[in-house]
Amino acid sequence: MKLAEHCNTSPGYIGEIEMGRKFPSTEMIERIANVLRVEPYHLFRDWTKADGDPDAEKPYPLLPGSMKNEIKSQIESAVSEIFEKY
Repeated sequence: MKLAEHCNTSPGYIGEIEMGRKFPSTEMIERIANVLRVEPYHLFRDWTKADGDPDAEKPYPLLPGSMKNEIKSQIESAVSEIFEKY
């Protein structure tokens, strides 16, 4: 609930994101990361230990394929907008 308040959104929306039912905009990802005081990419990494090595991290994101496609689409759109300006 506090995260939602600090991000100026509803607790239900944050819950939908947590359950993988909704994908946040890049702006919301940035807000969430700022509130949590982490870099945005930290929200997409699996930081559990891999192969029993306490110093290793799993290098794959936690996102389902549909969300990966949504991120890719948003990034491509943002890059296209930047290139159109220059």
